[in-house]
Amino acid sequence: MKFFNGMCFNFFFVFCVLASDSFSFDNFHQTFPIVEPDPGHTKLRLVREGLEAIERITTPIAAVAVIGPYRSGKSFLLNQLLSLSCNEGFGVGHMRDTKTKGIWIWGTPIELDIDGGKTSVFYLDTEGFESIGKSNVYDDRIFSLATILSSVLIYNLPETIREADISQLSFAVEIAEEFYGRSNSNYSFQNFLGQDVAFEPAKLLWLIQRDFLQGTSVQEMVNEALRRVPNSDGDANIDKVNQIRDSLAVMGDNNTAFSLPQPHLHRTKLCDMKDVELDPDYVNKREQLKEVVASIIRPKIVQGKFLNGKEFVLFFEQILDALNQGEIPSTGSLVEVFNKGILERCLKLYTEQMAIIVLPMQGESLQKAHGQQRDAAMEVFGEQHFGRRHARKSVDQLEAEIEKVYKDIRLANEYQSSKLCEAMYTRCEDKMDELQALRLPSIAKFNAGFLQCNQSFERECVGPSNSYYQQRMMKMLGKSKSLFIKEYNQRLLKWLVVFSLVMVVLGRFVIKFFLVELGAWILFVFLETYTRMFWSDDWLYFNPVWNSFLATWETLVYNPILDLDRWAIPICVVAAIVVVNWRCYRRMRHGPRWSLPVYRNHKDRSN
Repeated sequence: MKFFNGMCFNFFFVFCVLASDSFSFDNFHQTFPIVEPDPGHTKLRLVREGLEAIERITTPIAAVAVIGPYRSGKSFLLNQLLSLSCNEGFGVGHMRDTKTKGIWIWGTPIELDIDGGKTSVFYLDTEGFESIGKSNVYDDRIFSLATILSSVLIYNLPETIREADISQLSFAVEIAEEFYGRSNSNYSFQNFLGQDVAFEPAKLLWLIQRDFLQGTSVQEMVNEALRRVPNSDGDANIDKVNQIRDSLAVMGDNNTAFSLPQPHLHRTKLCDMKDVELDPDYVNKREQLKEVVASIIRPKIVQGKFLNGKEFVLFFEQILDALNQGEIPSTGSLVEVFNKGILERCLKLYTEQMAIIVLPMQGESLQKAHGQQRDAAMEVFGEQHFGRRHARKSVDQLEAEIEKVYKDIRLANEYQSSKLCEAMYTRCEDKMDELQALRLPSIAKFNAGFLQCNQSFERECVGPSNSYYQQRMMKMLGKSKSLFIKEYNQRLLKWLVVFSLVMVVLGRFVIKFFLVELGAWILFVFLETYTRMFWSDDWLYFNPVWNSFLATWETLVYNPILDLDRWAIPICVVAAIVVVNWRCYRRMRHGPRWSLPVYRNHKDRSN
């Protein structure tokens, strides 16, 4: 009995385990959301339950995504490709609002043998664009995310290809390429794959749902729609149309066209119909479409590496983060307009940083500051700009605008430098004129003023005008010094003549000492007659006696203690007052008397 009970318990345990596994497997036999909109319907966020369906896959993964306008039958098409009823597969709505929100996945992949290896193929249903209540940026993120993740991208279009459809696809491809590059900066994903991320576009399948094509194949219609428009007249609007087509060049020849007729006239009842009730042409075309899709499916490759479930989810998360964090333009605004706003912000950043610099400054320093701020502005632009092909034009434009601002700054620097150096030059010129007019000429004082002026000029005259004004300054200082030295000896000689006459007066009327007056007369006669008759001025200037006199003169006139040129008049006034007081004091004490016998009369002698 115990043995029987144990066997029943073991059997029940094994059954529960198997039932649990079976239940777990059946749980994935349904659709799951993997991306849903945020409350503002502008950005996307991940849904973990759908990602778990992908993470469990250990084989290489391929994704087939269907994109297109809302209410265009994308969900029904996916159910038809998966041979699922509307109750089993993706939800199909018949109301005017959008049934699918975000991106949904069929939880059970289709296993295919591709190039001798097993590949798990997931089918993705995306929210249709151009529905009400959403921003263009949200549509672009959905479109771009599907473009990045899928191995096969089915562009489901009703009736025909419009220019807006081409523009929408072009824009999505450009966003995909852009954010492929931006996700490159994510270190963890680079390490995970062991190399950088590079854009590898999906295979594009143009699916045109229409019943007839009036003498042309659907592939010819697609090729005609994507062909560049001749623009011999250089029309700007046609040029923009061709730019849109050029942006699809990254897709290369990875595009296929296929037409699918309408399954039935009563589209609202399609989910209730069996294949025998559908249009036979549609059923045949649908089966052909399955074969076409199966023939072009390849595992998702990132930089030459197949992705399994966990790697695919990690890649998915990185791309979604880049799309959500990055500011992207909408299809309602041209890429150039979007980049223009970023360009203006970067230019403003450069201008504000350069405005902090105090002018004038040396040209090399200004060039260095310009280079640093330009690189900073370019780095910000590189992080925020959009579109790799459009970016080159915007970068060139930003560089041109920065150069214009820098040219104005250089002109302002030259003006400020010229203004400052001119003021310094004028100040030094006035100083030299002042030194030329010294009452008591002194080479030591002139040299001190000369050195001070030259040093202050070199210190304060900065900027591009420095070299020009430096030349003018040296020329002016050289001329001033030559003129001063030329007149220096002559002025001293004249001062000696004046000094001899003053001593004559002092010796005769003030001091009244005959020898002083006599010595002064001898000096006066010598300077006025003997040098002119026997010696030249040059000989006198190089005479050792004259040089000794000059050394004594320089010591008395200008030294660290006394600047005689500044204090000559006050000293003379004080000396005159002292002499007058002294004479008055002597007259009061001794009475009037003459110091020299030649000036005494007989009356004085008899007394």
